[in-house]
Amino acid sequence: MRRIQLVYQLPDVALNPRQTVGEAIGLPLALFRELRGRTLSAETDWLLHQIGLPADFAARLPSALSGGQKQRVCIARALAAEPDLMICDEVTSALDPLVAEEILRLLRRLQDELGMTYLFITHDLSVVQRLADRVMVMQKGRVVETGDTAALFAAPADPYTRRLIDAVPQLRTDWLDEVMTAR
Repeated sequence: MRRIQLVYQLPDVALNPRQTVGEAIGLPLALFRELRGRTLSAETDWLLHQIGLPADFAARLPSALSGGQKQRVCIARALAAEPDLMICDEVTSALDPLVAEEILRLLRRLQDELGMTYLFITHDLSVVQRLADRVMVMQKGRVVETGDTAALFAAPADPYTRRLIDAVPQLRTDWLDEVMTAR
């Protein structure tokens, strides 16, 4: 159980509304790492720092947090177990785009600094393209394609994969020029 941790899609559902942030993060520290007292408090503060929240957030209840802050707490709770693998189930889908971007940057930093290994479950291929080394595309529970991220995005072999990639919005700064030229 310690080796694989899950960060759920909906942080509101994943956090106990009666448990403070410190208690939520402290539980896996006590359970898996047998930390107590000051050591537990210090590690909780360090984890809060790692996810970009101040130490005084440990005393807050989930109802006093924004959606992005709740998702950060869920990430810290997963980190507390020192997992080998963190499963991220649609971790940004319930967040607005700016907050989702912050969460993705946090996950990338944790990956770089702590050597985190993630398994992303997502429909958002832009997330996959940014964070994944390898990709497995599934359709109706069946694997349709798997491979290196760059290679798969450059030349998808399966039509379903092509449709998913084509559905990813592209930021084009020249779109207005094309509209004006067409007029």
